[in-house]
Amino acid sequence: QVQLVESGGGLVQTGGSLRLSCVASGRTFSRYNMGWFRQAPGKERRFVAAIKWSGGRTEYADSVKGRFTISRDNAKNTVYLQMNSLKPEDTADYYCAADLGRSAFLRVTINDYDYWGQGTQVTVSS
Repeated sequence: QVQLVESGGGLVQTGGSLRLSCVASGRTFSRYNMGWFRQAPGKERRFVAAIKWSGGRTEYADSVKGRFTISRDNAKNTVYLQMNSLKPEDTADYYCAADLGRSAFLRVTINDYDYWGQGTQVTVSS
């Protein structure tokens, strides 16, 4: 079992920044890849970013490339999502997820992830 708890969401103006955090517990954090997804009201959950267990490789959705940065601190069992230059279309509930498969590839689909947090809300005002 893995428990994931997100924090850091809130209300921000267009062009602003937020940093989301996700703290994991229950298994050796440094052994699994992590991802961030988001779900806007009335829409399906979509991939945002992923990071390899070692932190040595990352993957991003095209819509956030150059604005968002995923990182992790294995000593703190935490994965981060730094979000800069925020836009109203970034408004969504953001979820972190754990992929325990230790795939050599970073996966981008919901079904590839084994555990999910409860989500944190991000609202970007125009």
